[in-house]
Amino acid sequence: MSDTSTVDTAVVSASRLPDLIALAGEESSDKRRLLLRELTNHFFGAPDHSPSETALYGAVLAKLSAEMEQAVRVELAARFAPAANAPHSLIRRLADDELEVAEPLLRASAVLTDDDLMQVARRRGQGHLRAVSGRAVVSEAVSDIIVERGDDDTLGALLRNDGARLSRAASETAVERAKANPALHAATVERQSLPVDLLNEMYFVVEARLRHRILEQNARMDPELLEAALAAGRTRVATDDGALPADYAENLDYVNELHAAGQLTPQVLIRFLRSNGRTPFLIALSKLADIDFHTARGIVERKDLDALSVVCKAADMDRAVYLTYAVAVLGSEDNPMGKAAAYGRMYGELTRDAAMRTLRFWRMRRTAQAA
Repeated sequence: MSDTSTVDTAVVSASRLPDLIALAGEESSDKRRLLLRELTNHFFGAPDHSPSETALYGAVLAKLSAEMEQAVRVELAARFAPAANAPHSLIRRLADDELEVAEPLLRASAVLTDDDLMQVARRRGQGHLRAVSGRAVVSEAVSDIIVERGDDDTLGALLRNDGARLSRAASETAVERAKANPALHAATVERQSLPVDLLNEMYFVVEARLRHRILEQNARMDPELLEAALAAGRTRVATDDGALPADYAENLDYVNELHAAGQLTPQVLIRFLRSNGRTPFLIALSKLADIDFHTARGIVERKDLDALSVVCKAADMDRAVYLTYAVAVLGSEDNPMGKAAAYGRMYGELTRDAAMRTLRFWRMRRTAQAA
C-alpha cells in the first residue's frame, strides 16, 4: 500500500518513522492492523495538529481502515467518536460504514457536519437513523429526513430527544403518525417543544394520564403564547369530518329558535337525551360550548366522558348536569352509574380555566368551518 509511505516526520516522530514505513509495505493484515493502531496512538499522543497534519492522518487512516475487518473499524470508531479534533475524512467514511462501526460516531462525533448526517440519513437504514436521532443536537434539516424516512421506532427516538429540533411541517407529520400509533403517544405529548396546538390535537387519542398533562400545560401557558399557538393551529385545522345527519337541518332550525328565545338550557339538553334526540342534543351541546358539531359528535360517539367534562366545565354547567349527560351517553354499558361517579370526581378537580383554554383549540374547527 504505497499511499502510506507518504507519512512523514510532520506526522509521526522521527524515531518511529522507519518502523512505520516498513509496516506500510507489509502485506500481512496483522502488520497493517499494528500500523493502524500505531498511527492512531501517534495522533492522540500529540496535543494538537495543524490542518495539513490532521488531513494527512485522515487520508492514511481512512485508507488503512478500509482494508481492515469490521472488528478493527469498530475499535477505531469507538476511539475517535469523542475526539473533537478527529480527521474529518476518516470520521465521514466510518459514519457511512456498517451500523456497528458507524453508531458511536453518528451519536456523538462533533466532527460530522449536517451535510454528512443528511447523506447518511438518506442512504442508510433505520439503525443509522436512530443513531442520528440520539445526538445531543439534531438540526431541523436532519430531522426532516428522519421524519420522512424513519419508521415509528425511529420517530419515537427522535421525539424523545429534546435536543432534536423539528420544523413545523415535521411536527405536523409526526403528530399525524402518532395519532395512529399508541406507542408514540407518550413521546409526542411529553415532547417539550411540540407546538401547543398540535399537542391539543393529541387529546382525543391519548390515555387519561396524558390528557391530564395536556390540560396542565394549557393551564400554565402564558396568554400571549396561547394566542400564538391558536393562530398557528388555525392554518391547518381539517373540517372534512364526514357527512351531517339527515335530520341536521330541521333540528338546527329548532335549536336556533330555542337559543334565540333564551330557552336553550342544560335542562333542555337532558330532555333531548331522554327522548332519544341525539342530533338536537349534539347541535345544542355544540352551540352552548361554542364548538363545531363534528367535535361534539365525536365525543359522544366515543363515549369520551373526560372530553365531555371539558366541554361541560367550560360551559359552566354544574356537576349534576354533567353526570346526567354522562349516564345518558354511556347508555346500556355495564355499571354506567359507577363509571359516571368516577368521572364526577374528576369533574370536581378540573378547573374551569383549564377547560376553557383547552376548548379554545377545539373551537378552531368551528372557526374554520365558518370561514
